[in-house]
Amino acid sequence: MTSLWIHTIWITGFFFLFGFQGFPVRSVDMQRPTDNVTVRQGDTAVIRCYVDDKVSKVAWLNRSNIIFAGRDKWSLDPRVELVTKGQLEYSLRIQKVDVYDEGQYTCSIQTKEHSRTSQVFLIVQVPANIYKVSEDITINEGSNVTLTCLASGRPDPMITWRLLNPSAEPLDGEEYLDISGITRTQAGRYECKASNDVASPDVKYVNVIVNYAPFIKDTKSSDPQVGRMGMLQCEASAIPKPEFEWYRDDKRLSNGQGISIQMMGSRTLLLVSNVTEEDYGNYTCVATNRLGIHNASVFLYRPGTTMSGAVAVSQSLWLFLGSLTCLLLKC
Repeated sequence: MTSLWIHTIWITGFFFLFGFQGFPVRSVDMQRPTDNVTVRQGDTAVIRCYVDDKVSKVAWLNRSNIIFAGRDKWSLDPRVELVTKGQLEYSLRIQKVDVYDEGQYTCSIQTKEHSRTSQVFLIVQVPANIYKVSEDITINEGSNVTLTCLASGRPDPMITWRLLNPSAEPLDGEEYLDISGITRTQAGRYECKASNDVASPDVKYVNVIVNYAPFIKDTKSSDPQVGRMGMLQCEASAIPKPEFEWYRDDKRLSNGQGISIQMMGSRTLLLVSNVTEEDYGNYTCVATNRLGIHNASVFLYRPGTTMSGAVAVSQSLWLFLGSLTCLLLKC
């Protein structure tokens, strides 16, 4: 209250010294709460003060700096102008508002008896802006990862994360998203969104590639007739892309002498032309990258001899042995 009286005395002295003729202004209770005007950065703010015929002098101030005294402009800022409608309004208009315009504005009134003030606090809001985000990253499976997303704005923006997989559910994280022991299923495009309801959210993306050792996920055996072509297939999943090798027993196979090996991305084919009896048997597909190795058996069967048939024969043999043992033990 003391500072308010000092301010009032200063304004009274100002009017006394300069004695300008202003506009009549509606008198305002000095203890009335300060009004707020909220505007977005870059927009135009209008701070209003209405007049009547009870007072004769008025001025606009900001932080004790005189902006207008009556019709006389004291401010050098070209963005600031007076809005008057006859004898009814004495308002302040600020174009292209910026954050440094935020603060308290005072419409000071001089009556015959005393001075009064109407105070308005200008709040400048700034849209959310992401100014720092992690670069795209390649990491080995099992490692710990921290993604960063820093944003500014007024009010402070809320930051959310999503992994843009089919579900795209929100993740637990704000400025920093921590992922412990990352897995291959957590690879993909991460979305960071900063929003504060001032304007459309600001969105940035981080691509995360997860390296992992090869895993052979599919094989196809075949049962060609003698003299026909046999084809074995092997498919692996890995990042970086796997390299393949084919083995027969401990011997590595290569192109030539009726053997053709084809590489097609994450899949490889072993072609055996003009199959002979010696070609039937077990082959090994080996997939490697710098993180590991994986192998699987693939079979070139004689026609009519398949894996399911071999299993059936094995099961019949065990049933026979079990029955024989039970007979000998008289169970």
